[in-house]
Amino acid sequence: MVMHATYNTLFEPHTTNDNTTMPSPQTLLARNLRRHSTDAERHLWKRLRRRQLSGYRFRRQVPIGTYVADFACLERSLVVELDGSQHADREVAHDRTRDDYLERRGFRVLRFWNNDVSHRLDDVIEIIWSELEVPSPNEVGGGGRRPEGEPT
Repeated sequence: MVMHATYNTLFEPHTTNDNTTMPSPQTLLARNLRRHSTDAERHLWKRLRRRQLSGYRFRRQVPIGTYVADFACLERSLVVELDGSQHADREVAHDRTRDDYLERRGFRVLRFWNNDVSHRLDDVIEIIWSELEVPSPNEVGGGGRRPEGEPT
């Protein structure tokens, strides 16, 4: 399995005063989000889990730095985000900041509306599969899309 160099830094635990480790705040948040997933997240997860999509392994509610991605295939440096109606107006700037953060770390980000997952799941899966087949920038030899402003 090809992993990018920052894989180990994605899940950093905190050390307490008595030298025991406890999960990071992002890990605790991710666990809570897994327990309280939306209908769209559950529908998509049924199709992504257990390497059903061309053998690629997806994780759900993945802590990446200060953010928690809805779904991620670390092997291909691909993040899949699902957006509900609240993202139409209020969250656009936050989503762009988040996408920029992830892209600077070598991830490609796909966004889908919950409604698309609910009503056009096969189309969503086809788009994800197509993106998985594009070489990621972290693979030997490069390829794939690079964040804007970074040299090729």
